Amino acid sequence: MKQRIKNALISVSDKTNLSKLLKALKKYEINIISSGGTYKSIKDLGFNCTEISKFTKFNEMLDGRVKTLHPKIHAGILYDRLSKKHSKEMKKQKFSSIDLIIVNFYPFQKALINSKNIIQNIDIGGPTMVRAAAKNFKGVAVITDKNDYSKLIKEINQNNGHTTIKFREYMASKAFGLTAYYDSMVANWFNDKLKISFPEKKIIFGRKLSQLRYGENPHQKGSVYVSDYKDAELNLKQLNGKQLSYNNYNDVFASLDILSSVKKIPTTVIIKHSNPCGVAINKSPLISFKNAFSSDPISAFGGIIACNYKISKKIANEINKNFLEVILGKGFDKEALKILNKKKNLRVIDISKYNYKNNTIVKTLDGAFLVQDKDNIIFNKKDLKCVTKKKLTKKELSEIEFAFNMCKFAKSNSIVLTNSFATIGIGAGQPSRLDSCKIAIQKAKKFNPKKIKNSIAASDAFFPFTDGIKTLINSGVKIIVQPGGSVKDKEVIEVANKAKIKMVFTGTRHFNH
Repeated sequence: MKQRIKNALISVSDKTNLSKLLKALKKYEINIISSGGTYKSIKDLGFNCTEISKFTKFNEMLDGRVKTLHPKIHAGILYDRLSKKHSKEMKKQKFSSIDLIIVNFYPFQKALINSKNIIQNIDIGGPTMVRAAAKNFKGVAVITDKNDYSKLIKEINQNNGHTTIKFREYMASKAFGLTAYYDSMVANWFNDKLKISFPEKKIIFGRKLSQLRYGENPHQKGSVYVSDYKDAELNLKQLNGKQLSYNNYNDVFASLDILSSVKKIPTTVIIKHSNPCGVAINKSPLISFKNAFSSDPISAFGGIIACNYKISKKIANEINKNFLEVILGKGFDKEALKILNKKKNLRVIDISKYNYKNNTIVKTLDGAFLVQDKDNIIFNKKDLKCVTKKKLTKKELSEIEFAFNMCKFAKSNSIVLTNSFATIGIGAGQPSRLDSCKIAIQKAKKFNPKKIKNSIAASDAFFPFTDGIKTLINSGVKIIVQPGGSVKDKEVIEVANKAKIKMVFTGTRHFNH
């Protein structure tokens, strides 16, 4: 069913791209109603327009909070064009139809970022009109996105000043999506303000950044959305290479999580399939890079590298020796960028402006979802308990912190071997903790055989049996750090004492399923 546009109401905070739209409306003799700044902009552009207060014969009040909230406006939007009863009521009241609503909302998100006029920028009239128009899509078209002005122009040009039901229905779906998104931002702001992490009604929302080629596999569709209501963008500046894939994004954020957990000291993270395969910290960025890569150079093939430092020419040359998917750095030297850009497909991303978030984690299920806080706790040094006869040095305490921190990011069950603030072997994602021990040792023996002696082993959870402990001791591990809490703890400690190694209980488990 086609619907003739007689009257259009325009009320927009963003005044861009109006001129071309107004020309198209004028072509089909569509009357325009507007208010405030939009009215002034339309008049300044040289187009006729009726001010809302004259249309309703009611002056706006309460500092503009009440201007479009009027029966003449909402009756004009909501009345059923096919209802004789509605038509009679409209004639009786001498109300006109409003067939097109063009509205974008007060910039609430911008107000949040600037921390100014937040309450004033909670739009009421705009969402109310949009919802009304979207509900009555059989008779009314609603445009909420300035990027859709061209679609509207094309629509009315093709249909001689009319809109089709298909067009109106599509725009209605976008409109309800926008109002839900907008209200979600406001709700989340209130929850943050009141420090409510788990409200009765949990709203998951996002703004689409881009459609991906596919999801985790080619037969799956995928898109990327940004869900932080304070930031409109991810602030990941891509400088080279193809579009990031679904799996790339997954790995990128896994690496950013690890970087956010370490201090300012230069850190290199290598991720493959969202698991760390090499992490190292060192005062020298180059040594940090080399140590991380030497942890497991085979697994690093086709992975991503994330660095919390500026990428130099020397590091760029090291990167280009290998096949990698993504490079993240806190800036790039000009010469480094020239070197990296030689590989056309290599995705090079500047994370200098990326802001680390502390949002809750959401895991979707079939018809449900789980929500939890991020695992930001490593351990409290005061609560640390050395349970063996041999005690720790201050340096060993810092190394333990690094090892246990890295263990948190590997999929459970996880065992991480470290030496001198670098991973040398990682066993992750195994149903058996013993198998994780064996894999970590196997990796270390293959790539870092000299470093396994006197290394540190971190476990994300307790050892239910002594077999894993014995396996680690036999490989040359000198310190084991684990949460403790098993019924076999006493036996485990006895094994450690007998081998004259050190064992530390943190009291904190770090499952990463």
